[in-house]
Amino acid sequence: MNSSTPVEQVDINFDDITFAENPEQRCPVVLLLDTSGSMAGSPIAELNQGLQRFWEEVSSDSMAAKRVEVAVVTFGPVLVKQYFSTIIDCTPPICIANGVTPIGEAVIKGCGLLQERKKLYKQNGIAYFKPFMILITDGAPTDDISEAIEALTLGEKQNAITFFCIGVSDADMKVLSSLSPYREPLKLKGLQFSEFFLWLSASVTSVSQSQPGEIVPLQSPRGWAEV
Repeated sequence: MNSSTPVEQVDINFDDITFAENPEQRCPVVLLLDTSGSMAGSPIAELNQGLQRFWEEVSSDSMAAKRVEVAVVTFGPVLVKQYFSTIIDCTPPICIANGVTPIGEAVIKGCGLLQERKKLYKQNGIAYFKPFMILITDGAPTDDISEAIEALTLGEKQNAITFFCIGVSDADMKVLSSLSPYREPLKLKGLQFSEFFLWLSASVTSVSQSQPGEIVPLQSPRGWAEV
């Protein structure tokens, strides 16, 4: 094929194929996970175990497995470890601790992925629930978070996102509060990542079994959070 052939001539759209095979309404979840150097050792091991538990729990529910779509962004540096995919069509990524804590960049990357996915839902006639975005960090941002604060505040104000901020160990909860003005950030008890991801799996499963726009009460975080 001539190298000058326009890319636009390629008409295979794998997202269209995926939606045709599984036209279920979607429950998008964006996980923003701190994998900076301070997470090395037990914290990153427990985080990986928690991710595995989340995948197992959501996969065990036949409806949630078809409806819950997950994107995973790690930061330190910012990497898209998993683009949006239903739980049954992917495996949990393995997180490795390294680098600093560019929270602002990670949030903007996550918001961008979400906007792209919502656009594809609309193009393919797929209904979707209000997205979850979860930020987990054990520190403070090493970059400018002003644009991230603006994006998250606008998303919450427009009822376009449900954002949860989880602080681990020595996380700067005051700074995290500025990221999440609509919902107070929560402090993880010790390294209870598995307990948190069990709560998250129960929450997204409940939402995925409702109707878009329906208000679904979430379980109390008392089991894993310092409240």
